[in-house]
Amino acid sequence: MTNQTTPARRAAAQAAAASPAALAGGTTAVPAAAALTIRQFRYDLLAFARNSQARFFTLALPVAFLLIFATVFGNKTVPLPGGVIPTSVYYVPGIIALGIIQAALNNLAISVTAQRENGILKRRRATPVSAGVLVTSRTLTAVTVSLVMTGVLAAIGWFAYSARIPAGHIAALVVTVLVGAASFAALGFALTTIIRAADSAQPIVAAITLPLYLISGIFLATTLLPGWLLNVASVFPVRPFQQALLAAYNPYSAGTGFAGHDLLVMAAWGIAGLLVAIRRFRWTPQS
Repeated sequence: MTNQTTPARRAAAQAAAASPAALAGGTTAVPAAAALTIRQFRYDLLAFARNSQARFFTLALPVAFLLIFATVFGNKTVPLPGGVIPTSVYYVPGIIALGIIQAALNNLAISVTAQRENGILKRRRATPVSAGVLVTSRTLTAVTVSLVMTGVLAAIGWFAYSARIPAGHIAALVVTVLVGAASFAALGFALTTIIRAADSAQPIVAAITLPLYLISGIFLATTLLPGWLLNVASVFPVRPFQQALLAAYNPYSAGTGFAGHDLLVMAAWGIAGLLVAIRRFRWTPQS
């Protein structure tokens, strides 16, 4: 009997060596699904970094909005529980909310719809990448970009407009950003289930988010909006997100800066979006 390895055995050995578990250091090191998620996350993050249009609308546009609104309306004040703050400081958490929604919901809904309608997701379905791996990796990408965006906008607010974050509120800010990014990413995936064509993705997303920005205190201070409209906005996730971030920036709060009710509203919307995405997510073109 010969000791030479047959071509079939060599191919099997090469496939095993190239498996996600082997690439992660063996079957006992990292589960295959986790290894696939890490690899897909790296790919998605690199794809975002190479997409100049996504970088502009996700990173540069919120910075421009902050500079414009804080400069134009910065000489006014906005009341908070315990005192008042300059409008320039008020706009920092609001624009952070906008930037995270852009990164988590808008960018994700538009890009996933385009990949589905162009057949990219259909081809990926033939690979070991499952829907769970795809959703997790894109959510991790959205959270990573959101943390970077928060750091950039918070730094601009700190140095340009004296928007200080109380030391005891830093944990509240980080938790709010994480909950918000994950919730809006789930809503982004849910939104892809009702968008039928890649060309209609951006208009549909804008038609949903822009009115919510206007009635939630993102573009206009809450003192300029009627109470009934703010009550309507509180039902949707944008205003609770803005309010939770604003609570973390409130210098008059003696507590930890957590807005528990607002976080629960966001989380509820995120869970609902995740359930819709799991039930109705499609790999194949819908148009």
